Formats: sequence, structure tokens, C-alpha cells
Amino acid sequence: MSSTVYLLLAELTVLLHFLFVAFVAAGGLLVLRWPKLARVHLPALFWGIYIQFSGGFCPLTPLEKTFRQLAGLQAYEGGFINHYLIPVIYPPGLTHEMQVMIGIGLIVLNVVIYTIFIYRQRCGDSS
Repeated sequence: MSSTVYLLLAELTVLLHFLFVAFVAAGGLLVLRWPKLARVHLPALFWGIYIQFSGGFCPLTPLEKTFRQLAGLQAYEGGFINHYLIPVIYPPGLTHEMQVMIGIGLIVLNVVIYTIFIYRQRCGDSS
């Protein structure tokens, strides 16, 4: 394959990764509209929280880096969030403690959203 194809695959991986991160962060709001989506959102949410607390990387990160290298570009250091999102939405110098706080924020936000979801489900079932 040509370097252009690998670069396109790398960019598509970035897009997929961004959409996944957005879904993890805000997918609970979609569940309020489409309840069956909880079957997909909850595992994604748990994965996102695990990655935040463990300091690990999503498998999409090394995949993107591999495509970038195959395209003849240098792979960046660190993970997807550190490389693409942190410079935009967080101050420089992300620490593990900050990642834990992000994980706690995800938990709190989604506990609130799923509490509303469960309340709506119970009220809807009793009508």
C-alpha cells in the first residue's frame, strides 16, 4: 500500500478514536433518548474509566501510530488523549492525578445521567 493510504488510515483511526472518546464522555445523554444504547455505552464507559485510572492506552493509539509509521511519518509519544485532546482542553503537564480526576468526573456525570435514566424507565413502566 502507498503512504497516502496509510496516512488516510491513520486519520480515520484518529476520527474513530475521537468519536469513541466523545461517546464515552457524553453517550449517557444519548441513552436518555435511546435507552437500548445503554448496552453499548456502559461497556464503553467502563473501558474509558479503566483507561483513565490505569493510565493505559486504548488499542486505537498504537494502531494509529503504526499507520503513521507505515506512511513514513514519525509516531508521537504518549497516548491519544495526551497528544490530541489535552493540549486543547486541559492545561499542560497532565499528571496521573489529573487522569484520576477525569475518571471520577466521568463516573459522577454518568451516575447522574443513569439515575435519571433509571427513574424515567421506572416511571414509564408504571404508567
